[in-house]
Amino acid sequence: MTCAHFEQLGSAHPEFAEYFDGSTTTRLRKALDAFTEPTAATGGLMTVSARDLLRRTPIKASPDISIREAARIMSDERVSALLLMKDERLSGIITDRDLRNRCVATGLSTEQPVREIMTATLSTIDADALGFEALLQMTRLNVHHLPVVDGKRLLGMLSTSDFMRFQSTSGVYLVGDIHKAESVAALEAISDKVPELQVQLISSGATGGHVGQAVSAITDAITKRLLELAEAELGPPPVPYAWLVGGSQARREQSSHSDQDNALLIADNMSKDDDHYFRQLAERVNDGLNACGYIYCPGEVMAKTANWRQPLATWQQYFEHWIKRPDPKALMLASVFFDLRALHDPTGLFDGLHELVLELSRDNRIFIAYMAANAIKHRPPLGFFRNFVLIHGGDHNQTFDIKHRGTVPIIDLARVYALSSGLAPINTIERLEAASETAALSHDGGANLIDAFELINTLRIRHQASQLRNGEKADNFLAPEQLSPLERGHLKDAFLLIDRMQETLGQRYQAGRFG
Repeated sequence: MTCAHFEQLGSAHPEFAEYFDGSTTTRLRKALDAFTEPTAATGGLMTVSARDLLRRTPIKASPDISIREAARIMSDERVSALLLMKDERLSGIITDRDLRNRCVATGLSTEQPVREIMTATLSTIDADALGFEALLQMTRLNVHHLPVVDGKRLLGMLSTSDFMRFQSTSGVYLVGDIHKAESVAALEAISDKVPELQVQLISSGATGGHVGQAVSAITDAITKRLLELAEAELGPPPVPYAWLVGGSQARREQSSHSDQDNALLIADNMSKDDDHYFRQLAERVNDGLNACGYIYCPGEVMAKTANWRQPLATWQQYFEHWIKRPDPKALMLASVFFDLRALHDPTGLFDGLHELVLELSRDNRIFIAYMAANAIKHRPPLGFFRNFVLIHGGDHNQTFDIKHRGTVPIIDLARVYALSSGLAPINTIERLEAASETAALSHDGGANLIDAFELINTLRIRHQASQLRNGEKADNFLAPEQLSPLERGHLKDAFLLIDRMQETLGQRYQAGRFG
């Protein structure tokens, strides 16, 4: 093939030109754009498919079983309708209404076969049809259940409750309910909808960044409401305080039901007796968050832990020690306490502490060198020949941890860039944007890392949404075979970029000396 032929193919077929584009920046940008089309996360039923609205595998039975057995299955599975299959072919459906109107009301024996009362003339909808189309069809036919098919294969069944749940799990709706909640039990019920929100957002075309902002906003609202309920029970605080959140919540990068990281910053004029109030306050909030699915921090980085419930002067001493005399413990705590945000701080206690941290860390080469060494420990799972390095054996065989070896390395890099320049942002993308305006990071380097972070994080959140949709517990272990060849290629580009940026940072601070 001549160069002229090559250029002709590239002009005629953009996808061909894209494949051979040597620019990692261009490929990552195009990949990210593809993930976020056609809408942002607010498109509702006009952007999600019938397939995306399904929440469980279909509950099926033979039309030859008895009415009693059909009712027992429906009761055990807690469903209001049962799909009846004959030789893998959908032959009918029975609902609660059928049991009531066609059996109980007519005195029909429950030992009769269920086909005697089933609805045999069924309408179905294609799995790729819009959710809005499914709702219109159900309304037009005046039915409460609609089987969803992919060709001849039955995927599941939509019910009116699926649409009600979809609408009720919008972020705005949930936050409104949180503000009105009068008990921890009420907050628990609302929190149970957060995984559904994550699935809905991804189905609507959201990126990992959109999901992180939305889920973190829900966590913020639940935490604030728990503080309000605690103060209503305990009375007003004896001295001003600030409730601080750390880690992914502080960065507004949470996925559904992460563990909790938080602390209490209390005014210096507190007395010893005042700690009794703040201990009770912290216990109520931490216990309430745990009840809502935000499990206790395994490292006990929570306000109920005495070390992390201290006056301002003590917090200042903590940071001065961590920054001026860095040690392994400081590095362990860095991911939480160097990513802090004040969630409740009516008197601005945190402002001065945050300014002190930025001042102490800016241009402190020894501290930054330790942080840099820590930032390059989590390497992307990419081998010498651009092959994925996978886990072998155990529960996560043939997968890699896309969080700790994908997003975490970029989070760590962004933290180093921000602290070395004394930059205030906490969110990873905001840190990279701010750092790219300084000598810490080039414009191209910042833009590439932002695209890589969004790409990897979106793949991670999509993986979790798929698990949640199937009724599984969400995790961060992704198998390459779950991705298309094009997605695998884009992911390798992102991992290669991270590796290069880590190498550059390590050389700048000679980080290997501290590793």
